[in-house]
Amino acid sequence: MTATATATPPTLPTGRRVAGVGLATASGVAVAVQSRINGELGVRLADGIAAAVVSFGLGLLVLLVLVPATPGGRRGLAALRAALREGSLRPWQCLGGLCGAFLVATQGLTIGTLGVAVFTVAVVAGQSGSSLLVDRAGIGPTGRQPVTPNRLVGAVLTVLAVLLAVSGRLGDPRALALALLPMAAGVGIAWQQAVNGRVRGAAGSAMTATLVNFAVGTVALLATLAVEVAVRGRPAGGFPSEPWLYLGGPIGIVFIALAAAIVRFTGVLLLGLATIAGQIVGAVLLDTVLPTAASHPGPATLLGAALTLVAVLIAALRS
Repeated sequence: MTATATATPPTLPTGRRVAGVGLATASGVAVAVQSRINGELGVRLADGIAAAVVSFGLGLLVLLVLVPATPGGRRGLAALRAALREGSLRPWQCLGGLCGAFLVATQGLTIGTLGVAVFTVAVVAGQSGSSLLVDRAGIGPTGRQPVTPNRLVGAVLTVLAVLLAVSGRLGDPRALALALLPMAAGVGIAWQQAVNGRVRGAAGSAMTATLVNFAVGTVALLATLAVEVAVRGRPAGGFPSEPWLYLGGPIGIVFIALAAAIVRFTGVLLLGLATIAGQIVGAVLLDTVLPTAASHPGPATLLGAALTLVAVLIAALRS
């Protein structure tokens, strides 16, 4: 992708920034729900990669029907083809779905052991630092965003907050080793949000950008599953009958479309921090209301969630 080499970030409407933060926070709650769903599906299928294929594949099917059926979707596809043909959008800028596929795969592989809260802290640890670098490099549609003191303090506080939220699990070496997978996925999320914002800008349609994301991710996951089946054989588990276990893909559509639509108003870091706030709140609620064997909610978790919200507000303030 071609970074926009602006010396200063563009002036973004305050009202849209606030609305963008609110929508990003709500989408973060949805991500926490998706994580629990895909994690449980991975346990039922006894295969995290297969669960990710089901989640991404169902989302892709919905988009293949929805996008061509709407005038905006058809215009977006035509604009996307034109942008690729003219070179204003590079083909590798359309590969954000690879990071999304990896994130969904880690949900199925690790949440059954880690729980939603520990999974979230690992993702956040990777995402916060990566968002700073992505914004500074100008990869997102808002161009280069300086690392101001507020943004740096917000990112650091977010990491500290989620560490506090799951402090009861940090003494488990096995959990910490497994957490490296979602941490790597968190690094990719910032890049995914940035390039998906570029695709959205070129297509003029968030749903078209989401379709590209799901198509790329599904192809990558199918290829990975094919290799896994060739090496290890078919998944041992069977498909569950509960309909809610198949909602991960549709929830992902909402998350990706929102991120692609609002990143141009918030920047990658602020979008990531607001999403993190929603993820933390959602993870705490899930682990409290619907606990599993890997859930360990407590006072530290609640305090960490509150500190995360403070970190987002600090990062949102202009220096």
